[in-house]
Amino acid sequence: MKRRKFIKKTALTGIGIAAGTVLSACNNNSEKTTSIHSTEEKNTMTNMRNQFPIAICTWAFTNANAKAGEELSNNKSALDAAISGVEVEEENLKNTTVGKGGAPDREGNVTLDACVMNSDGDCGAVVCVNTITNVAALARKVMEETPHVMLAGEGAEEFGYRQGFKKENLLTEASKRDWEEWKKSPEYKPIINIENHDTIGMLTIDKNGDIAGACTTSGLSYKMKGRVGDSPIIGSGLFLDNEIGGAVATGMGEEVMKTVGSFLIVELMRNGMSPQAACEEAIRRIVTKNKRHKDFQIAYIAINKAGDVGSYCIHEGFTYMKYQNGKNENIKSGFVLKTV
Repeated sequence: MKRRKFIKKTALTGIGIAAGTVLSACNNNSEKTTSIHSTEEKNTMTNMRNQFPIAICTWAFTNANAKAGEELSNNKSALDAAISGVEVEEENLKNTTVGKGGAPDREGNVTLDACVMNSDGDCGAVVCVNTITNVAALARKVMEETPHVMLAGEGAEEFGYRQGFKKENLLTEASKRDWEEWKKSPEYKPIINIENHDTIGMLTIDKNGDIAGACTTSGLSYKMKGRVGDSPIIGSGLFLDNEIGGAVATGMGEEVMKTVGSFLIVELMRNGMSPQAACEEAIRRIVTKNKRHKDFQIAYIAINKAGDVGSYCIHEGFTYMKYQNGKNENIKSGFVLKTV
């Protein structure tokens, strides 16, 4: 133990000497140079703050993104705004891909998945939730009130009841009718840009420049019982680093998970790529390695710390929402394959 302390002390002394040398060299720079850098840094931060807040989300979920933007404009945190935004679609009974009213699995059970991530890098997720509508908020509770990152099925539901979430039947009459019609000639095949496999993924930057995100879905329509896609998987459906930026995915979850797409995009941005270039590279890796890419859709959206936004997809037709400076607009994404 004495030897270890001696080595540690010696190493720290060496580090201290090196640090002192660097600081001395820095102090020898002119005051004028230091002043210039400080001014540039302040101007950059001011310009960044002027363009915040920003909210972006997958697909044309206009009301959801508007809600997030409104919350951000009212000085809510990035995470509060993201969860409030996606809740609009979780509670939208006409949306068959998210929340209550979502399409069921092959057995007729609606199961929801979601994850959230805050600007500190904390995250929470739930999968196979059958009786609670607002699963993004439930994922936040997992993050904040448990030592875990993910809870599944009955365990997640029981935890939710203890946290005050209401038990509900998520299968609406409309979804039940559609499921019964599907059973007459069942086919387990994704339909490009048709809402049978889509998600709402949302990224927000608040007035302080902090980034957060949420991703929530009912998953692939008429999926096998117990199937979980990319949406609740940190690094696949959603990933962010508050110093770099964030990304979310939508489309065929199995293919997103194979390349850990959202994490990949953030790491590409960390290495200097713009959000647009990073999204394009993430899609390129899928289409060049999977001969079946013409049979499914995948789309990504991303934002960096400066507020720059990018998106890209396999098939033409994907759009995303962007809220900034009080304007909420739907934007067409670039793509690899043009719809014939």
